[in-house]
Amino acid sequence: MTSSELWTRETADRYDAEEAGASSAAVLGPTLTFLAELAGDGRALEFAIGTGRVGVPLRERGVPVVGIELSEHMAAVLRRKTDEETLPVTVGDMATTVVPGQFSLVYLVYNTITNLLTQDEQVECFRNAARHLEPGGRFVIELGVPPLRFLPPGQVAVPFDVSERHLGFDTFDLVEQVLVSHHFTRDGDDGRYRRENSRHRYAWPAELDLMARIAGLELERRVADWDGAPFTQDSAKHISVWRKPV
Repeated sequence: MTSSELWTRETADRYDAEEAGASSAAVLGPTLTFLAELAGDGRALEFAIGTGRVGVPLRERGVPVVGIELSEHMAAVLRRKTDEETLPVTVGDMATTVVPGQFSLVYLVYNTITNLLTQDEQVECFRNAARHLEPGGRFVIELGVPPLRFLPPGQVAVPFDVSERHLGFDTFDLVEQVLVSHHFTRDGDDGRYRRENSRHRYAWPAELDLMARIAGLELERRVADWDGAPFTQDSAKHISVWRKPV
């Protein structure tokens, strides 16, 4: 077990509805195209596959997908969508769990590497990806750039969503390099809000590149989004691709 916080049954059952926007064809299409092109004729392994938001439609595109997922509740939601033979899922943590075979692609999307709350565990995640990759295979991570530039002196919180039914902001521990993501969500029309929070260890692109080097991987490409826009100092996130040498 790593330091990742487990998803509860209630959270897993709500997940797809709350992330419906991120699952739309317009949003998800470029992600699937990007990953399918990297997988080629090989197999793909998704770390922290969750409810299958990406893995299920990628499998439907013809890419053989295998998943690793820490939360049994999230995996149970995925299993309602497709069977074990079509998309095998192993319950375990993404830093140490090993599944059979080698893959042309290992991927980790939606900031999920930050669920590992120590640098050592994040390094082990890179090593685990390299362990599963065939020579020439790629490891892909989607991750936000820490928004510390928005912190004026003395402030520790940054809002990321202020909408009618949701208030979201992150608070930062700059010493431990940990952020807490706070969510206040209005479920009904009675004015009440449900409060949730989760901890994450943020990391900069350069730090991830060093983790990759430790694992024997080489940076091949870094872009700002799944459409391939150039990554700049103003980019809010990055899609990074590291390659295992032949």
